[in-house]
Amino acid sequence: MPDHESIHRLRACAQALAGEAREASAEAVVRRVFAVQAQDATAADLGIRVRGRDITAQAIRTAYEKERSIVRNWYMRGTLHTIPSDDARWVLQLLSPRILAATGRRYRQLGLDDDVRQRADHLIRRVLAAHGPLTRAELTEHLTTLGIPPDGQAPFHLVRHAALTGILCHGPQRASEATYVLLDDWLPPTGRFRWEGDAALAELARRYLAAYAPAALEDFAAWSGLPVTWARRAWKLLAESGVITEYGVLSMLAGRVEELPGPSETPDVRMLPAYDNYLIGYRTRELSVPALHQARVWPGGGLIQPTVIADGLAIATWNRGSGSHSIRVNAFEPVPPQIEQGIDMEKKAVVGFLRPTA
Repeated sequence: MPDHESIHRLRACAQALAGEAREASAEAVVRRVFAVQAQDATAADLGIRVRGRDITAQAIRTAYEKERSIVRNWYMRGTLHTIPSDDARWVLQLLSPRILAATGRRYRQLGLDDDVRQRADHLIRRVLAAHGPLTRAELTEHLTTLGIPPDGQAPFHLVRHAALTGILCHGPQRASEATYVLLDDWLPPTGRFRWEGDAALAELARRYLAAYAPAALEDFAAWSGLPVTWARRAWKLLAESGVITEYGVLSMLAGRVEELPGPSETPDVRMLPAYDNYLIGYRTRELSVPALHQARVWPGGGLIQPTVIADGLAIATWNRGSGSHSIRVNAFEPVPPQIEQGIDMEKKAVVGFLRPTA
């Protein structure tokens, strides 16, 4: 039976968070982890940074806006993620019907019936074609012409609806504010979807296992937002094709166990941002954060604190101090000099990333 240490080391290595694994570009990071949690744009950038080698904030912006190799939009669980651009359409086709159905009650509460949503989709498509990129505030101003109140949640849900129906996606930042663009303008159509139906479901599960294994099908269901019955179907499809193998009670892609590097004399220390994939990509938390300290990482109110990990195990939380170049680390327990040195190096890297002129 695999022990907890080997499991969290394998998971961290898969996420380019241990074993000295680092990717050379923002696109390579996103392809490796498939989906970077992106509710907070700065946290998403830091999530790419921590898995990369000397990746700057400007390099990430270039990947988003010039290369357009990565894209931010609503995907897994209906939350914002950054994924490879050439995966945007098939993932949306697979996931969005369930997300839209699950949002039906909220639409009714806000008075957004089918007719209103269709008229809003038409208006958003028209104004983005004529005037895009536009911020949410600018789209909201246009939506008021349909009688949509500018305050409250209705404008957000209509913008998100347009994203889930394949009309728009996030485009370039304007003065650090997100804008929206037509998906088909920003990411030109490539013909048929890369995967559809069961093939898409199996591919999503394969991508998940590549980035998160060892994991259980229940972990995949929690991460993707799909029903456990769908996850069970995905596991069956992968098993029938010989793609996965058992790792105790968990599953992995075949051949991946042999890739686990041996223990290093120097722990691999990384500073994860808030809401990082590594912390929320599973149904349970105990393999990444010691039970005694979980309340410090998940203090309540939907918050997930920035966290320091060493070889895949959380050892501290961190936050930016009052000074523009200050980072405070709050260790769960006293840390040895080797880990302290790794923390200092990460602090310097984070400050340099956030303040490149410092």
